[in-house]
Amino acid sequence: EVQLAESGGGLVQPGGSLRLSCAASGFTFGSYDMKWVRQAPGKGPEWVSGINSGGGRTYYADSVKGRFTISRDNAKNTLYLQMNSLKLEDTAVYVCATGAGKYRGQGTQVTVSS
Repeated sequence: EVQLAESGGGLVQPGGSLRLSCAASGFTFGSYDMKWVRQAPGKGPEWVSGINSGGGRTYYADSVKGRFTISRDNAKNTLYLQMNSLKLEDTAVYVCATGAGKYRGQGTQVTVSS
């Protein structure tokens, strides 16, 4: 059974940091490009960041560039998103997924609030 399980979300003050993790199982994680997408209340999904299967190429939305860092550990079948300098507008459910969206997790809530 394919599973993508996100963790690490929570409530944080503006300017704070969180590290999201996405544990993958049931498929060959190291063969897939991966991505993080988010969905804020009342808004459509927004692509946040992507990483190629080997981890050597990363991509970011302009809204998070310089603040977020995507990474992966293929030995641990885990995808990460380090989020620094968080802003109110980063509040959303963060979902990890394979690059083409074949597999996706349920998401983890990130709330940035003072």
